[in-house]
Amino acid sequence: MNLSCSTNQGQGGQQGIGNRLLASLPADDLEHLSPLLDTVKVEVGDVLYEPGQAMRHIYFPADSLISLLAVAEGHMTLEIGSVGREGMIGASVALGHDLAQVRAVVQRSGSACRMESANFCAEFTKTESLQRLLYRYTDTLLAQAIQIAVCSRFHVLEARLARSLLITRDRLQSEKFHLTHEFLAHALGVRRVGVTKAASALQHQKLITYSRGNIEILDSTGLEAVSCRCYKLVKDAGMTGMANEFR
Repeated sequence: MNLSCSTNQGQGGQQGIGNRLLASLPADDLEHLSPLLDTVKVEVGDVLYEPGQAMRHIYFPADSLISLLAVAEGHMTLEIGSVGREGMIGASVALGHDLAQVRAVVQRSGSACRMESANFCAEFTKTESLQRLLYRYTDTLLAQAIQIAVCSRFHVLEARLARSLLITRDRLQSEKFHLTHEFLAHALGVRRVGVTKAASALQHQKLITYSRGNIEILDSTGLEAVSCRCYKLVKDAGMTGMANEFR
């Protein structure tokens, strides 16, 4: 087990833990869970879950980013959320949902802490801190998914793309990242030509640069102005949930 899933401590909180949800657990509970966690590497494009498939593992991303895609008719997709070091995926197995409801695909390569679902369910039933963490986090995810669904129905593509880029920036804590036209088309539920047109408009306004999937946000304030209000609502929902968990 490497540093991402370690339980080394320091003054003021858990040190050396890549995932903030795990780091928010009481030291004794984290120490108890540690032997059940493995560190795995995930690569861009890896599919961790498909709708209807059994969720055999729970993932706590460290420096990776996972996109959650709703799938219609087997091929049409829409991103309803993304999970980085602030969250986890697959925890709904503890609530009795053994099968995945969305496609979970790696958006950024990196590492994640992984636990077998059976072990997670067993620990969930007897660990109060894990129960509080899951309930708060799933409520946060639901609020974000609802807002993104509303955004996808009512707002223009340019504003939706700006919102998606800003959320990705927040998850990765970086103004530079890699997202292909193909991935953005799947995430936004549109054709690639639509992504090209919207990205060109943002680039023309000197808000971003975009070349061969390499994106850099040049003007965060301007990009937020172009984005719909959904960005702030999604961000606030996440910050409120995390504030409860990381207090």
